[in-house]
Order: sequence, then C-alpha cells, then structure tokens
Amino acid sequence: MAKNSYEKADFWTLKAKKEGYPARSVYKLEEIDRKFGIIKPGQRVLDIGAAPGSWSLWILKKQAGRGFLSAVDLSPLKIPVNEENMFFVQGDLYDPAVHSQLAQRGPYHTVVSDAAPATSGNRSLDTDRSEAIVEAVLDYAAQLLLPGGNFVCKLFIGGGQRELLDRMKGLFTTARAFKPEACRQESFETFLIGLGRKPE
Repeated sequence: MAKNSYEKADFWTLKAKKEGYPARSVYKLEEIDRKFGIIKPGQRVLDIGAAPGSWSLWILKKQAGRGFLSAVDLSPLKIPVNEENMFFVQGDLYDPAVHSQLAQRGPYHTVVSDAAPATSGNRSLDTDRSEAIVEAVLDYAAQLLLPGGNFVCKLFIGGGQRELLDRMKGLFTTARAFKPEACRQESFETFLIGLGRKPE
C-alpha cells in the first residue's frame, strides 16, 4: 500500500505513462507554456536539470523538428537524443566546462529548469539548496538569454522567494510565481516565471 501520494500513481503519473513521457512533470511545463507562451517553434531552448527527459521530450515535440534544444543533468536522460536538433551533456551545471559547452550552443530564446536538490527531509535545508539552484539557473539566463527571452525555474518555497523575484525583475519585464495544477497538493514547490529578457 502506498504510504503517501508521492508513492501512489495519480492522474498525472498515469497520463504521462500513457502518453510516453518519463515523468508527470511534463504537464507542469505544458500548463505554464499554455498560460504564458514560454516556448515557440523554431527557437533555441536550454533545459537545465533535464533528467529523466519529460520536459525535453515535450519541447522537442513542440519544436516539430525546428529550433534546437540543449540539455544538462547529472543523470542520463531516458529519452533518445537526436543530435541534429538536440545536445545533451551529463554533468554538473556548476562545472565551468559544462557551462562552456552550453554557451557554445547559445544564445537561447528560453531557459527552463525543473532541477531540484536531493531532498534531505529538512525543509529549511532543502529550500536553501533549491534557492541556490535557482540562483545558478538565473546566472545562465543572465548570460545566455537573448533579449525578449523567457525563463521558467522550479523553486521550493522558503524564505528567499522575494529576493529571487526582485533579482528577476531586474532581468525581465515580467517576473512572477505560478503553481501549476499538476503539482501535488502537499508539495511546497512553485515555478518562477520570467517573461521578456531586458536588453543589457
């Protein structure tokens, strides 16, 4: 018997399996894109924390053979990598060599990240680690996003959300938090949305 809803296959988990996605997280990105128009066909997209690959697969399907996707994660992807329109590097986003490989394939129209720290059970520690990841992904966006570009990044809600949004307001014309319906009810995750990268 499942001890909690994280162990139980819910509607979104079953839907993902039926539609060929490795994880239910795909429907979070789908809803964000439907609401905010984050990704358009023909664009270059960077997916940070891409494994197991649901977001990357959805982006590739939306691109329909156009555009280009770069992706990075510590773990391997569970989707095929078509090198004609996708580059994947298995490595640490903090590694300068990884950053260099991703930068060489930019700049990008959109940066997305569903990255999360390995949870410890200590909410304060987990939120601090999540905020550090968001800061790192924002560094990528600040350096590699084209003017007018968009940004999506997962955040475990703690004390630093306001500071992160304040930083984003300096980078984007619109910055806000949004929690998709596909997030589990008891989850303390939300997504930070940045629209319209400001020119340098």
